[in-house]
Amino acid sequence: MRDPRPRSSSPSGLRLPRRTARLRLTLLYGGMCLVFGAILLTVAYLLTWGALTMSAVPQPAPAFGQSSVGPAAQQNQGQPGNPAEQIAVDRRLLVTRSGIALVIVSAAAVGAGWLLAGRVLRPLSTMTAAARRISASSLHQRLTLPGPDDELKELADTLDGLFARLEASFDAQRRFAANASHELRTPLTRERALIEVTRANPASTADTWQDVSRDLLAFNAETERLIEALLTLATSEAGLSQREPLDLAAITSTALALPRLGIGSLALNVRTDIQPATLDGDPLLIQRLVANLIDNAVHHNIPGGDVQVATSTSGGHAVLSVANSGQVIPPAEVSRLFQPFQRLGPRRARRDGGHGLGLSIVKAIATAHGAAITPRARPGGGLAIEITFPLPLPSQNCSRPQLTKSRGPQPE
Repeated sequence: MRDPRPRSSSPSGLRLPRRTARLRLTLLYGGMCLVFGAILLTVAYLLTWGALTMSAVPQPAPAFGQSSVGPAAQQNQGQPGNPAEQIAVDRRLLVTRSGIALVIVSAAAVGAGWLLAGRVLRPLSTMTAAARRISASSLHQRLTLPGPDDELKELADTLDGLFARLEASFDAQRRFAANASHELRTPLTRERALIEVTRANPASTADTWQDVSRDLLAFNAETERLIEALLTLATSEAGLSQREPLDLAAITSTALALPRLGIGSLALNVRTDIQPATLDGDPLLIQRLVANLIDNAVHHNIPGGDVQVATSTSGGHAVLSVANSGQVIPPAEVSRLFQPFQRLGPRRARRDGGHGLGLSIVKAIATAHGAAITPRARPGGGLAIEITFPLPLPSQNCSRPQLTKSRGPQPE
């Protein structure tokens, strides 16, 4: 039977210490001290060897009547009388004591290296512990590493910036999920209430159910438009799957030719200035972008207001401009309108099928194409939006672009 217990990789059953950064730095410090200590002792040994060799040169005989036993000779009594033997003994003693000193200094260097490595790596331990505490539910926490402005402080500040972006992304996802659930639940609730009220009414006839079916189809179409808008938003945020030469003027002219009830019911004055403008992009997404901008200008207008649509080329960049009259928009609220499910003023149900996704889809499509959006609130009321697209690729010929045929963009 196989032994379920894990076997140690070490023959003696002892596990080797984990190769942490602190251990590696300690070994590095100790190894460097050992190497440089050995070099220092070698140099000292060579210098001492030369000094001992010079001391072994025979001295001249003492003069007549002088004693040959001086203080040095008296101190060397009991030691080898041969100078060569004395030098050999001194060399062995020097090597032995130098080796002992090298071992002691190396051990001290390893201990000091362990302490120094721990002190240097202490900020990393702090960052690791803080990063373990931070999760999807606690992204508001930050490292805020104190100390000098060194590489570790730069790393901590970079991680704090990353946590801030993750927190913003998680919050945006939570708001999007909550708003999408609410928007999808609203038509379903109305459909269910309509059916229940009709069933509970004993006077319901076939004509009544015909009216109910028409209302249900209208609710279903509204839900379908919402789902299609959500899919377009998700597709735009995922990036482009294809690029081809496009004529922005032709796409805008086609979008303006589509019937829009708001133009006639509000008696809007539509002014256009369509000039040739070429870009590289996804034709279906660009069609949706143009249609959403025009629909937004129509739906959020006032009776007798105006809508201005223009395409042009500035420095080789294709530019789309859409402006409309309407209620006064505080400049601080302009950027919020480009977030999903955001409307100006209090939230309210709309009968035109709008769900606050039009400008968020425009922003996602423009970002996917690398275009720059410049919105501004008009002083007299309304909004002006300018989108500048990147330069088309030089190798592309945009004089006769081939557009992908579709059913035509549907407003969100």
